[in-house]
Amino acid sequence: WLVIDRKVYDVSRFSKHHPGGSRVISHYAGQDATDAFVAFHSDKSLVKKYLKSLLIGELAPDQPSFESNKKKSLLEDFRELRCTIEKMGLLTPNYTFFFLIFLHLLVLDAASWLVVWYFGISLVPFVVGMAFFTIAQIQMGWFQHDLGHCSVFRKPKWNRLLQIVVINVLKGLPASWWNHLHNQHHAKPNCFRKDPDLNMHPLLFSLGKTLSVEVSTGTAGEAEISKTGSCRVRASCLQLAHYNVFSFFSSEKRRRSSCLTIISISISSVS
Repeated sequence: WLVIDRKVYDVSRFSKHHPGGSRVISHYAGQDATDAFVAFHSDKSLVKKYLKSLLIGELAPDQPSFESNKKKSLLEDFRELRCTIEKMGLLTPNYTFFFLIFLHLLVLDAASWLVVWYFGISLVPFVVGMAFFTIAQIQMGWFQHDLGHCSVFRKPKWNRLLQIVVINVLKGLPASWWNHLHNQHHAKPNCFRKDPDLNMHPLLFSLGKTLSVEVSTGTAGEAEISKTGSCRVRASCLQLAHYNVFSFFSSEKRRRSSCLTIISISISSVS
């Protein structure tokens, strides 16, 4: 089970059919997933219709609706800040901006091939074409990133369709693979063994000293039936620990880490 707005939902079976993948939900097993739910679902009224059949109860009055390692005041400030930003319209996409982004990356990609085709594969045309192609590929990566977050169009299906064009056709990577990993990254950022961005090869891509970890606790819960017959969930003593990784490198190692991260992503996209 997990908690959303103090209501407890049994997602054991539903997780297998979850559009965002089962791992995103399993990472919040026994924990409060309210903020993640708000962040991942733009049309919350539609999603809440599916939640009704999964509802098994609500938290007991004396149980906090946030993880024990997090400060309530910080969470409240964050939620208030998010509401303020939404009301100010700062999360509303600028279609002109995204159109120009898409147009310029198409121009750069086409220019890279035209330079080599017209001038041949001598050193200068090759380097110029490679520069155009590299910039286009980097821009495609960030553009499909925004599409993967459904931040460009209001309807998710249009974001998904254009994302497939950009990452599948133009970059040669599967959109489903990227979304599966990136959803987990935002569900549990910097959490060891839950954030795929940290799951690099232990021998080839380990840098610096042993990663330091900060242990935070979620709680596995047990249902408690009140006198009125309603189901409440009270935290049991069983702790589900997850690890929040904070690694510190020198400037040189941080640069090396970024390069090796790109190589690791390329290898994982194939494997």
